[in-house]
Amino acid sequence: MRIIIVGAGKLGYTIADLLSRENHEVVVIDNDEEQLVAVKNNLDVLTITANGASPITMDDPDVNGADILIAVTATDEVNMVCCILAKKHGITHTIARIRDLQYMGEVKNYVKETFDIDLMLNPEMIAANEIYRILTMPAALDVEDFAHGKIRLFEAKINKRSKLANIPLKKLKLPKGVLAGMILRNHRMIIPHGDDFFQIHDNAYFIGFPEEISKFSENFIHQESKRLERVMIIGAGRIGKTLAVNLSKIGVFVKVIEKNRQRCEEMAELLSGSNMAILGDGTNIDLLTEEGVNSADVVICLTEDDKLNLMMALLCKHMGAKKTVVRIYRTEYAELIETVGIDIVISARLLSASEVLAFVRRGGIVSVSILEGAKAEAVEVIVQEGAKVSGKKLMEINLPKECLICAYVRDEKAAIPNGNTILLPGDRAILFILMDYAQKVMEWFK
Repeated sequence: MRIIIVGAGKLGYTIADLLSRENHEVVVIDNDEEQLVAVKNNLDVLTITANGASPITMDDPDVNGADILIAVTATDEVNMVCCILAKKHGITHTIARIRDLQYMGEVKNYVKETFDIDLMLNPEMIAANEIYRILTMPAALDVEDFAHGKIRLFEAKINKRSKLANIPLKKLKLPKGVLAGMILRNHRMIIPHGDDFFQIHDNAYFIGFPEEISKFSENFIHQESKRLERVMIIGAGRIGKTLAVNLSKIGVFVKVIEKNRQRCEEMAELLSGSNMAILGDGTNIDLLTEEGVNSADVVICLTEDDKLNLMMALLCKHMGAKKTVVRIYRTEYAELIETVGIDIVISARLLSASEVLAFVRRGGIVSVSILEGAKAEAVEVIVQEGAKVSGKKLMEINLPKECLICAYVRDEKAAIPNGNTILLPGDRAILFILMDYAQKVMEWFK
């Protein structure tokens, strides 16, 4: 499949990297030669120095008639123009990054139809929703819902007090609607089998029915933990604004610290009641002390500087914050940040790239969630007529060991499979797959 990416910034680079790994013919366009240097040096893709929103560029033989165009420049309007030009030059599908929340609101459908956009991406909104979902489940490091909320993924840390440690999974008594799906150990992702077991400090992924997962998650809540009540957010950008408003709506007391006066004033206008926006520097120890960082259930660092976010999170943790969340741009920092004691690391780029992957793969794929800095993924796929997995017992189809079928939904009813389960065309299957094997595994469901 030939895929055009307009914009060689951080998001464009991440998407190009993931798609080139899957052997797509990727072309990256940017009018800034310097932006293309990293792409040229590190990725096996074609680069073109040109204006992606120009009809002349769209007439280029390497661009015209491609399968998909993904416009992820820094300007929404440029991305829109790229999409409408792409369709007029024979490109079948278009994806655009749209960061202005006004375009993602009431006029979203109008924008999609007018500019012929098949998928609109708002990385900041996606990230804000992800953080919100995780925070509303106290013990979770990550939470994902599949099959319209009928199946839930839950990630948690195995600590010294855990009763799940050092017991082979085949002997582990989990609730009926819960399955152990993956293990992250020493920066390596493991698809577990019966003889595998959890060790202390592992990140464990469980999947199952939402109500059972909610009950099961209580095993990971420390005695001193309590319901989310007080949140401090450092950085009032797009993610901070969306998240602060959403948390305040469920009764959480939110305090936002922002050093830019205009952003701070905009944030203050969005908040109501006792929630507040404070003009100040999140690295100022006196300010943090004065604003009660030690009583915060969670501190969320959302500035545009990865190193600053890490430093502030460590500072807040040292001053008594119970949990810290850090937003990063550079995904290679994720492992480092988690090893120094930060609880949750969020990458808006990887979250957006997940949506792009699901769209590009299609063929029955409903959603893709990239996990642990692209080590593995959770995929929801609709079993196609004639697929290799269809009509046979799971124990007989010899799926690659790097894949685990965790759950499936048939006739709106969710179930956890076993070796005797038979998948049928139309079933929604949720899979855990090690990233390098994703393309190979997907062939079994087409």
